[in-house]
Amino acid sequence: MFESLEEIISIEKEKNISFWECIIEDDCKENDISREKAFEKMANMYKVMKQADANYDDKLYSQSGLVGTDGKKIHDARERGELLCGDFIGRVIERAIKMAESNACMKRIVAAPTAGSCGVMPAVFITIQEEKGYSDEEMTKAMYVAAGIGEVIANRAFLAGAAGGCQAEIGSASSMAAGALCFLRGGDGTMIAHAAALAMKSVLGLACDPVAGLVEVPCVKRNVMGAVNAMTASDMAFSGIQSKIPPDEVFDAMRTIGRNMPDDIKETGKGGLAGTPTGIKIKEQIAL
Repeated sequence: MFESLEEIISIEKEKNISFWECIIEDDCKENDISREKAFEKMANMYKVMKQADANYDDKLYSQSGLVGTDGKKIHDARERGELLCGDFIGRVIERAIKMAESNACMKRIVAAPTAGSCGVMPAVFITIQEEKGYSDEEMTKAMYVAAGIGEVIANRAFLAGAAGGCQAEIGSASSMAAGALCFLRGGDGTMIAHAAALAMKSVLGLACDPVAGLVEVPCVKRNVMGAVNAMTASDMAFSGIQSKIPPDEVFDAMRTIGRNMPDDIKETGKGGLAGTPTGIKIKEQIAL
């Protein structure tokens, strides 16, 4: 398992192979499976993401009634040409909301890397494939790039909101998606790493403060922020902008910030938005 992006970049250069190939080689070795089998499993993961997107129910609400149907609202506004962000980013926003709502409504999703952040990668991946015409094979390779970034984050810090706040969930998903986007656009390991770092830097310190302890408010809408943040980080990195703080050190900073966060803003449903008068009122109403 990789402990740093620097290690992956070093192997990429030493062996003259792509970033994603470093990850699949490690995957095959760790799980003792063939390259073909490993690639097939990852391809199926992406297939499930697309199926989950296609199976969104625009009439379904979560059991609490807090979330549901907002994906359709964005869809309708986009169709009417009313979004300031335009059609492309509008589709990213729409998909992020739809997937996160599907999670809250107990429909099938892919935790990427967590259920709470499940809307970020599909929103970015499916929309960019739709826009640019990338093949499923290319998207599967990008999935490996994202997985490699996620592995490093998990080893250096954490992926769970309970451990490090929402920066660990939405932040990690955004970082993974940003790096994968740079790969799809032809970026090397260095560019991929800086895209990941730029995305993570933008959400350092993000609290995990779910109202009533449910992965619904504000979680669903934060998936939108994570997806759009990944797009902007990719654009910056692809333009030649680099993080002044080395990527691996950015992840270390996320770990330190997470450890220093009060428990009330680490998925306990006590602080932040969950602790507001309205947040408390919602919790009491749901408990009735």
